[in-house]
Amino acid sequence: MGPLVFAIAILALLWASLIVALVVSGRKGAAREVAAFLPNLVLLFRGLATDPRVPRRAKAALVVGGIYLAMPIDLVPDFIPIAGQADDAIIAAALLRFVLASTERSVLYEHWHGDPRTLDRVLAIARA
Repeated sequence: MGPLVFAIAILALLWASLIVALVVSGRKGAAREVAAFLPNLVLLFRGLATDPRVPRRAKAALVVGGIYLAMPIDLVPDFIPIAGQADDAIIAAALLRFVLASTERSVLYEHWHGDPRTLDRVLAIARA
């Protein structure tokens, strides 16, 4: 098994552990939100990267940021509770803020497949 596949497997296990911990602690709504966040973020980035209303520089930022988020090596490793995932959320929020500087907010919501309140929270982190 290659190192990238191993790293992805570890991240998936950590993600699943977080979801299980939330369910066990009685926070099923938060568990659903966490479970859907990454797939929805991927779909959002992909949709924005192919949308003709999004400028090229914003698309380039999404591609570079998406690669960073997919890499197993982060500024703060993902195995560190809370902080490991927080840096990814901050980077995603900063990317969305950059995109919003040149794109209508409605375009983001059009490509978001999850609960709009979750996207609202991410945008609040970005202060966008």
